[in-house]
Amino acid sequence: MRAFATCALVTALIAPLCGVAPRLASTSDARESAPQKVEYAVNFNHELDVYEPKKDHYNFYFTYKIVHPWWDAVALGMEDAQRQYLARGVTVTYEYLAPKAVSATDQRQRLLAAAEGPYDVIGVDVADEAVISPVLDELAGSGHKVMTFSSSDAAKGCKRIAYVGNTHNYEDGALLTEALCKKLDYKGKVAILVGSEGAPCHEDRARGAKDTISKYDGMEIAEMAYDQDSVELAQKLTKQMLEDHKDLAGIVCCNMSNPVGAARAVEESGRQVTIVGMDHDREALHYLRDGVIYCLGVQDCYSIGFDTLLTAVKIADGVEPGKLYPELPDESTTIVYQDDAGAILGMLYGENQ
Repeated sequence: MRAFATCALVTALIAPLCGVAPRLASTSDARESAPQKVEYAVNFNHELDVYEPKKDHYNFYFTYKIVHPWWDAVALGMEDAQRQYLARGVTVTYEYLAPKAVSATDQRQRLLAAAEGPYDVIGVDVADEAVISPVLDELAGSGHKVMTFSSSDAAKGCKRIAYVGNTHNYEDGALLTEALCKKLDYKGKVAILVGSEGAPCHEDRARGAKDTISKYDGMEIAEMAYDQDSVELAQKLTKQMLEDHKDLAGIVCCNMSNPVGAARAVEESGRQVTIVGMDHDREALHYLRDGVIYCLGVQDCYSIGFDTLLTAVKIADGVEPGKLYPELPDESTTIVYQDDAGAILGMLYGENQ
C-alpha cells in the first residue's frame, strides 16, 4: 500500500477534524466573515455512506500530475476513507504515485504498466487530455475499470467510468479574474501564468480568465506563460514579465505553485501588482495575509480524496454511476481574501491567528 503525504500537512490537517460543517456544492465568492467562509472551505468531517462493499479487499492504482502538496492533501482524504473501511472489515490498498515533473508521456507509461498489474480500478489525474484520453479508452476497451480524479478529467466522450474532482475550473478562473478586474477598476494590463500545458484544469482556468478580461475594454492581456507547476519557473517568468511590462497591473495564477512564484517576484521588485490564484499553499496564504496576494481559490482536496476512494470501491464492484454515486461530483472551491488568511492558516496549518 502506498499513501503519500507530508508529515507537516498531516499534523495540520488532522488536528481540526471535529466540528466542520458540510462542504459547499459550488464555488463561493461572496464576501463573508472569515469564520463562516473558512468553516465551509474544507470539510474534514466525513463518514462512509450506506453502501455495502461486495468484497473484503480492494487494490487500486492512482497516478497524478506531479509530486506536490496539493495531492498530499488529496491523499489525506483517501487515508481517512481507508481507515473507515478497515474499521468495517474491508481492506483497501492502493498505489499513489507521480513523477517529480509533469509529463504526459510518463503518465501514459505508468497507466500502461498499471494495466499489467492486479488492480481493481485504475485512476488518474489527467496531465494532458489529448495524450491520456486515448490511453484510458484503450484500457477501458481491454476490460479495465478506469476513473479520473482530483483536478482534471479526461476529454469529453472518454470511456472512463466516472470523475471525482473539480468540475468548475473554468468558473474558478473566471471568478478569480473578475475579482482582479474589479480591484483594478476594470483598467490595466494583466499577465496569466497557466501552469502545465495541456492540463485540463490549468487550461480551463486560463480560458475563464481570458474570457473575463475580454469583457472589459479597459483590460488587456499582456502575456501568457506556462510554468509547469514549478514555483521557481513561475518566479523567473514573473520577474521577466515585470521587466518587459513596466505597467503590468495584475497577474492571474492558475495553479497552486505559480501564486507563490509570482508573489516572490513581485515582492522582490517592490512593485504594486495585484495577484489572484489558486489553493492553499502555506507560503501563498502568508502572502495573502500580508496583502501581496489579493485572493485565492481554495479547493476542498480532503473531500476529493475521500470521495475518490468511495467511488473506486463502487466502480470495482461493477456499480455504474447513478443513484449510488454521480459520474461528476459537486466538489467545492471557496474564494478567500486577506481577512480570511489567518483563519485558513489556523485551520490547515495550526498557526495562531
